[in-house]
Amino acid sequence: MSGKSRNFAAIMMNKQEEYDELLPQLAALVEGETEEMSVLANISAALKERFGWFWVGFYLDRGGELRLGPFQGSVACMHIAYDKGVCGAAFSQRKSIVVPDVELFPGHIACSSLSRSEIVVPIFGTNGPVGVLDIDSTELNTFDDTDRQNLERVCALLSTTLYH
Repeated sequence: MSGKSRNFAAIMMNKQEEYDELLPQLAALVEGETEEMSVLANISAALKERFGWFWVGFYLDRGGELRLGPFQGSVACMHIAYDKGVCGAAFSQRKSIVVPDVELFPGHIACSSLSRSEIVVPIFGTNGPVGVLDIDSTELNTFDDTDRQNLERVCALLSTTLYH
């Protein structure tokens, strides 16, 4: 959805309503699919298109670090250690992290100087976390508990579809 269309939709719906409309669409999109990269690519595209965030993508557990997976947005960091940045923290702590201002997050990894706020949600498989959904915004305080709860629902859908 273009920025102009998204703004019109935002006037008509609140954030929760947008998620409530999008989540069944995502479930239908990935139903019966097993190709990890295709599913993650479409989920990142759908989220970016719907909400117009600066960067939406995945980092996946590969060889002792998080490696860049499918994403929508500008060039990104390709390797993240488990103990570095918001992605590493969310993965290691096995919990979602909402960062209102990335400059105030100790150890934040600045893949882009345009990123101002961030949310990272872990994705779980049968034996623990398999990666994270990482979303950045160019605005401060973009993400809240509504985003956290609903993006956790998106990641639970991915867990069921791909990792169980």
